[in-house]
Order: sequence, then C-alpha cells, then structure tokens
Amino acid sequence: MIEPLRAVWTASPASPAPPKRVWRDWALIVLLPALILLEGLLRPALPNLVPALTVTIAVVATLLWRRTRPFLMFAIGFGALEGFALVTSADADSRLYSTGYLVLLVYAVFRWGSGRALLVGGALMVAETLTSAAFAPFDLANLVGGLLVLLLTASVGLLLRFRAGSRVRELDRAKSREREELARDLHDTVAHHVSAIAIQAQAGLVAVAKNPDAATAALRVIETEASRTLAEMRSMVRSLRRDNAAELAPAPTLLDLHELARSDRGGPAIDVRVTGPFEELSGPVTSALYRIAQESVTNARRHARSANRIDVHIDVDAEWVRLNVNDDGAPGPLAVAGYGITGMTERVTLLGGAFTAGYSPDSGWSVLAELPRNEGAA
Repeated sequence: MIEPLRAVWTASPASPAPPKRVWRDWALIVLLPALILLEGLLRPALPNLVPALTVTIAVVATLLWRRTRPFLMFAIGFGALEGFALVTSADADSRLYSTGYLVLLVYAVFRWGSGRALLVGGALMVAETLTSAAFAPFDLANLVGGLLVLLLTASVGLLLRFRAGSRVRELDRAKSREREELARDLHDTVAHHVSAIAIQAQAGLVAVAKNPDAATAALRVIETEASRTLAEMRSMVRSLRRDNAAELAPAPTLLDLHELARSDRGGPAIDVRVTGPFEELSGPVTSALYRIAQESVTNARRHARSANRIDVHIDVDAEWVRLNVNDDGAPGPLAVAGYGITGMTERVTLLGGAFTAGYSPDSGWSVLAELPRNEGAA
C-alpha cells in the first residue's frame, strides 16, 4: 500500500506541458461573472447575497492559472468559497449554484497536477464535502451527489492525463526508433564510402612516384566517394529537419548491390549473386539486406587479412531470404564488436529474422542473415 502511494506522491506533473491560455479561458472570465450576477438577480432572497456574489466572482480569476498552478488555484478557490460558507453558516440551499464552476479546478488538479497535488487535492475534496455535510442539516442525496460529481470530474481528468501521457510515450518511442535507424544508416553509409576512400588513398600513395596515371585515377575515385558520402549525409540531415520539406533519398534496392562490386573501389574482388524472386520483397526487407551486405563488405575490406575475394549471395525462397557474405581471408584475432555488428543485428531482429557472424571453418569471416519474406512474419 505504501509503495503505490509513494510512487504517486513522487510523480511529475502531466506530460506534455499544459497549453497556453486560449480564447475559451478569456470567454470563461467574461461569461461566468455575468452568469453569477444573473443568478443573484433571480435569487434575491439568498442570505449574504452581495458578499457571496463578490467572493464567487473574485474566485473566477483562478481559472486563468488552473493549468500552470492547478493545486494552488484549487486551494484558493475552494478555500475562499468554503471558508465563506463556514463563516456565514450557509447550507447547500443557501449557496449560489454558479459555484459549480469549481469542478474546473478539480479537473485541472487531476489533469495537470503533480503526484502530490493529486493526493492532497483528493484528500481536501473529501474533507471539504464531509465538512460541508457536518455543518448543515444531513442530506444523504446531496452528500452522495456531491461526492459523485467530484469523483467523475477527477476520473475524467485522470483519463485524459493518461491518454495524453500514452501519446507522448508512443511519440518518444517512435523518435527513438527513427534515431536508431538513422544512426545505423549513417554508420553503414559513411563507413562504406570512407573505407573505399582509405583504400584508394593508400593505393595512390604507392603509385604516385611510379605511376602518376594510377595515382590520378585513385584521386578521382576518392573525389567520387567523398561526394557520395557528403550527398547521403546531407540527405539524412534534411530528413531530420521537421521544418524542411525535402524528400528523402530513395531507399536502396538489391539492384544497387552491384555498386559494391565496382572494381575502381580497390581491395578484394567482390562477386554479387541474387537468386530467387527478389522483386517481390518488401521495402524494409530490401533495405535491410542492402545495408547488411554493405556493412559486411566494408568490414571485410577493412579487416580481412590477405583476402582476395568477397562473395555476396542472396537467396530468396517461398518464405525466407538468406544473405551470406564470405571472404577468403585468413582468420585473425577477434575484434571487439562495434556499431556495425550491433546495427546489423538490430536490423535483422526488428524484421523477425536471425543473424550470425564469425569465422567460417573453410574460409575467412562469414555473415549470415535470415529474414522472413514478409517483414515481421516470424
């Protein structure tokens, strides 16, 4: 019992933050005093009418701060009106009906208040109702009716509070997924192109003295790869700008895999084979296959020892798609898994597949990814 109360007590105010004042707030400030005065004209026999009208109209101002200072406004509103009722010994029949606008302050506490405000406000509501009943002739209908109105108002406030909080949490999860996806794409794209740049730079340094033409060709490849990297990074940055309507770059397809095998990139020869009806694969599966193949080739170029060949094979059958990337390099010490392996594993897991990577008994490093043809079908 204590732990749930402690959790509520330490709860933060509602998220998202309350909105700024809107025209409805100012409309209430204008209309409510008019309605209160109208009730005073229609019920001239009420005792202490002028002081009651004055206090009731003055408390209307608390509605302007009911979202930003919900508990304080609740305490002021109920304290002023209930204090006046106790001083004047006013019973339920001798009160202004228009004081019913105080339910807006009750709603505000449970919709926008902190955990402390919820508990203390709830206790004060019950205490106020019981105090009013104690100083007036007992009327069970009024007592139960008042409690039900307060309970219903608090329930509506809590319901809308939790619904808004759920929307915020869902948006946060969506943003987190987008950030993770962009981080994976950024890593895969930049690592791939920068690896090609590094290989060509090394080749250019070797050839510059004996073969200027080869060095010039290497510099051209470096320029091309750097331009592509810059273009893709700009595309990702544009996609992060909410106020920018720039379109995202088209998602890669399996046909783009043959770009990985371009001979001008240097390094081991790359053989790309795709078998099966790959045209029927969904966009997310195709994009994941491309990025995993791209990252695997990049890793092989950078880390494979004495590798002469990298094989990329994608096989599509009735239910599954299998990507296998192997190099013929010599086994070496296992490197600490970096963002590349983590990103590939996350891509496969999100689509309901399986991922393994490690040294193959009869060759070098091997990467195997199995994905369902229909994303998430597994």
